[in-house]
Amino acid sequence: MSADIHQPSALEQERRAYRARQSTRSVLIAVVSTLVFAAVVWLTVVNTPGWESVQRSFFNPETAWESLPRVWEGFLLNLQVLGLSVITVAIGATVIALLRTLRGAVFFPLRALAAGYTDVFRGIPLIIVLYLVGFGIPGLVNERIPPVILGTAAITITYSAYVSEVIRAGIEAVHPSQRLAARAMGLGYAQTLRLVVMPQALRKMTPPLMNDFVAMQKDVGLVSVIGAVDAVRAAQIETSLSYNFTPYIVAAVLFVLLAIPTIRLADWWTARLQRREQMGSIL
Repeated sequence: MSADIHQPSALEQERRAYRARQSTRSVLIAVVSTLVFAAVVWLTVVNTPGWESVQRSFFNPETAWESLPRVWEGFLLNLQVLGLSVITVAIGATVIALLRTLRGAVFFPLRALAAGYTDVFRGIPLIIVLYLVGFGIPGLVNERIPPVILGTAAITITYSAYVSEVIRAGIEAVHPSQRLAARAMGLGYAQTLRLVVMPQALRKMTPPLMNDFVAMQKDVGLVSVIGAVDAVRAAQIETSLSYNFTPYIVAAVLFVLLAIPTIRLADWWTARLQRREQMGSIL
């Protein structure tokens, strides 16, 4: 008797069979369309008159292998900036988001300051912030500062503005009844935020936060404009020595390999959330 309770209904079994057939059909269509696309690319790109010249200039295996050590060494600097920025952006963005969600008229100056910060630094291009930080701060203190520190500061200033809005939106997406219920149980403001609001908000804001992380992975390549010998600058140096653009492709591949796991994780998490939201509709 208990085994029958967990058996899906006949209607649900029909739905699952239909979805399985549709999935198989979609896979076959995807395979055929991929083959057709590859054939079109081969006919329109690879067989063009200038393909051999482009291949020598951008996809030269020998040049790629020779430039890989220096580009990889620069890429490690990008990873350092990224690792530090993840920590500093998480802290800075959370503080700004909490300031914007403060209640009461007495906190208006803090809310206005946080809102002004997000408005300004979401509007200024990152490359300008890099110039301001990378050349302004050393001139202000009259000392040389490692590019890793300057790059991390610029990334933090810009991305804290973006990420703080994602965090604020996640906090405000939690229904007000959750706050009221927590306060009715005797929890203070900080306890309500930590134990009730933030756990629910985190599930809602994880996908957009992952997207911001992917964008930050790419933008750390801009630290080369302040003199850091990162992957992009190393590729530029190798290109100037070999008169070949393949090192830029090497750097691009490294950034793509860095981004793919995060992109796939974001897709998996988004699909997981959608399945959890749709579980209530299964008969």
